[in-house]
Amino acid sequence: MEGLTLDMLLGALLIFALRIVDVSLGTLRIGMLVRGKRRLAGVLSFFESLIWLVAAAQVLGKLESPIQFVAYAGGYATGTMLGANIERWLAVGKVVLRVIVPVSAPDVQDALRQAGFFVTTVNASGRDGEVRVMFSVIARKKLRAALRVIEGTYPRAFITVEEVTTAQLQEVATREDRLSRRFRMIRK
Repeated sequence: MEGLTLDMLLGALLIFALRIVDVSLGTLRIGMLVRGKRRLAGVLSFFESLIWLVAAAQVLGKLESPIQFVAYAGGYATGTMLGANIERWLAVGKVVLRVIVPVSAPDVQDALRQAGFFVTTVNASGRDGEVRVMFSVIARKKLRAALRVIEGTYPRAFITVEEVTTAQLQEVATREDRLSRRFRMIRK
């Protein structure tokens, strides 16, 4: 095996960069699929696989150079972390925020409503007595704002957050309303 050349280093750098891009796209693709954004996921998968093919061809064309292998694996790891950060930054989709507080706690539901969040509250019985369980479906981008409202109102609240897909009934009803309006316009 010969010494490290500028060509090998540039090739390794190219592989590293290509892997960062393709793995980041893969991470975003999975996030879009989970959130029901199939078309966007399809577009991302096209570019992800195209870039992967170029990176793999670079590595397979130079099997005698271990630096290419390290660049390939390093790009994969870096792309995973970068893709996760980009996905979190984009904050696409909605979450269900569940807040549990004792009945005697300050009024968290009113504080959330005053901040512009929709809240559904259910009275329940917990381990230590009567509680209120609040549910709110919010955009992921607004999660931090909602958490600040809760923290400012009752810092001891028990909070869980779950990813959700949008309720399909609401979307179906909207489509049905549009269709019925179109048919009414056609009949007139």
